[in-house]
Amino acid sequence: MRYTTAGESHGPALLAIVSEVPAGIGLSVAAINADLARRQSGYGRGGRMAIEHDQAEVLSGLRFGRTLGTPLAIRIANRDGANWSEVMASEGRPPAELKREQAPRPGHADLAGAQKINTQDCRDILERASARETAARVAAGAVARAYLANFGVEIVSYVTRIGDVELPRAEIERKGGLFSTSKIEASEVRCPHAATTETMKIAIDTACTKGLSLGGWFSVTASGLVPGIGGYAEARERLDGRLGGALLSIPAIKGVEFGLGFEAGTLTGDKTHDPIVYHKGRFARMSNNAGGLEGGMTNGEPLMIHAVMKPIPTMTTPLATVDLITHEPREASRERSDVCAVPAAAVVAEAEVALVLADAYQHKFGFDTLAEASTAFENYAKTR
Repeated sequence: MRYTTAGESHGPALLAIVSEVPAGIGLSVAAINADLARRQSGYGRGGRMAIEHDQAEVLSGLRFGRTLGTPLAIRIANRDGANWSEVMASEGRPPAELKREQAPRPGHADLAGAQKINTQDCRDILERASARETAARVAAGAVARAYLANFGVEIVSYVTRIGDVELPRAEIERKGGLFSTSKIEASEVRCPHAATTETMKIAIDTACTKGLSLGGWFSVTASGLVPGIGGYAEARERLDGRLGGALLSIPAIKGVEFGLGFEAGTLTGDKTHDPIVYHKGRFARMSNNAGGLEGGMTNGEPLMIHAVMKPIPTMTTPLATVDLITHEPREASRERSDVCAVPAAAVVAEAEVALVLADAYQHKFGFDTLAEASTAFENYAKTR
């Protein structure tokens, strides 16, 4: 299962095409819209979220609520696109009064992208480099999520840190890194701890008052995975490599770790690896420091992924930059943006994880139909 997206931030719409989708998956537009709504939520979001109300329109690949085994095309209209029709016109000549974006933002794709395609207008870059594009990824991920649900796989995300405010580690350890979905969704910052949620909101308010932005950390968990998904024989089969690449493709994500992650480099082997036991007819681990992955494959324990998001480059108190045309110093351009988008990034990460896992399950159990894959899965699961 793979996807590609198209569309600009202020164009008429975003598009997602999901290919290699098995026939027979139950999929509703309401389920896609529910994930799109979660991506739009979160304390610290900007004015764009007050304009957009993302709704999916499935153009192909779905009939009577079941996938056909053909590519799914999903359209998400940009409501704000109508206000940018002249600036983003696909035909004709630029209007004489067109305002060019000549002040690239430090930390954004603006300058490197302008140098890449040799343009003096950063809008040629920022419209596609915008995190608005991730709405299409979330729509694609909803297809993968619907597929994985048939195999008992549940994917959840939650925020562990915003700025210098962190979910207490003791709370994470007490829950084994697995939290109630209802508590996560009830939090305005996707943090399953009420007191920490309020402190995170204060940090966001403080940054907003100063015209700054905030980054943070989030976790994605996948439970219900059978062992042996992924592979050890070739680099491209290794699931941690594929998951890491998918998450790092999300705008502003700067680091990814699994289980103990970087902390494992500070410990001895006996404090790092998970002792194996045989319990209730299956192999299990006494701990989950590996984060559910060993040798590039799932090991049957919950998948635990942690990622860090940098602060958004667009700020109302902008950094210094240089004009693309005059080469004179000036302040970086301002686009309508969020103060903090860590909760939204966590939802996007769920979609990326779902897509990688769905593809890996297909490689293991079959591509054509859900019914065939389900039969192969049942036979496999009986012996593992």
